[in-house]
Amino acid sequence: MMLLGTITKRKGAWIASCEAIGAITQAKTLESAIASLADAVEIIVDKTGFRASVTDVGGEHHERTVLIDSTELAQLCAAVLRHQRTRSKLSLADVGERLGKSRNVYSSYERGEREPSLRQFRELLAAVAPDMALIVGPRNGRAA
Repeated sequence: MMLLGTITKRKGAWIASCEAIGAITQAKTLESAIASLADAVEIIVDKTGFRASVTDVGGEHHERTVLIDSTELAQLCAAVLRHQRTRSKLSLADVGERLGKSRNVYSSYERGEREPSLRQFRELLAAVAPDMALIVGPRNGRAA
C-alpha cells in the first residue's frame, strides 16, 4: 500500500502534504519538499526502524503528485487509521461499535500490532472515514 500526496509550489515555497495521515510540510526546492514529506511521515508514525520514501510520479511543473511508501505496512495503515479517526472525532469505543468489534481489536490495528488484509483495511477505513477510498494503480503513478 502506498499513500497519495501532493507537492505544490506557492509563493516560492514547495508545500508537500498527505491528507490520509495529516502530514504537511514545506521547503525551498522540490527535492527538499520530497525529503521533508518523508521525514514528516516518519515523525507521525514515530516507530523505531520505520522509514518512508516519497516518489514524484509527475504532474504539472508547479503541482506534483507523489506516492508515499514505507518499510512497515502495518505502521503506515495504523497512522492512516489513527489520523482519520481523530479527524472524524471518534473514540476507540465509537469505532468498535461501528465495526461490531471490541475497541481493543480495532486499537490493535491503530497501534500497528496487527497488519490488516486489504478487505479488513477497507472495512476499518470505512468505519473511521467513509469519505476516503482505496485506489489501485501502478507503482510509478503512470498507467501503461
